Amino acid sequence: GAAARGPLPLPFLLLLLLPPGSTAEPELRFRPPAEAPVRLFTEPELARYDGHQEGQPIYLAVKGVVFDVTSGKEFYGKGAPYNALVGKDSTRGVAKMSLDPADLTHDTTGLTEEELKSLDDIFNNVYKAKYPIVGYTSRRILNEDGSPNLDFKPEDQPHFSIKDEF
Repeated sequence: GAAARGPLPLPFLLLLLLPPGSTAEPELRFRPPAEAPVRLFTEPELARYDGHQEGQPIYLAVKGVVFDVTSGKEFYGKGAPYNALVGKDSTRGVAKMSLDPADLTHDTTGLTEEELKSLDDIFNNVYKAKYPIVGYTSRRILNEDGSPNLDFKPEDQPHFSIKDEF
């Protein structure tokens, strides 16, 4: 059956957001690389990429953006110093430079100005500069009720452009 197919790929999800009657095909300007489609990750899915399975990529989410940090395996792989950050959205931990399990969450409530500035610096100058973006957390793209988040803005990637109507 079709029940266990997994999440829809992001480009397909975005087509669902088009106004009825519009033809998406000619308008679709981005062509993600075939080997690494940008996709939507639920928390359980992201947890599969925690560096503990040999041969599996290692993913880390910051600010709802999922990065492939496999090339930094010596930092993020099994038994490595920052392994606690991977397989989840660790935005708070990155902001606080903390590996405390209580900080390994997307929640940024109560962070100081300095922590938020640090988060943006690390996000832009480390993660976006060094690692490919492979997707987004469902929390970033969808509202609590599962409807599309119309404020969603993808990161500036050459292969990822969405028209302003989204």
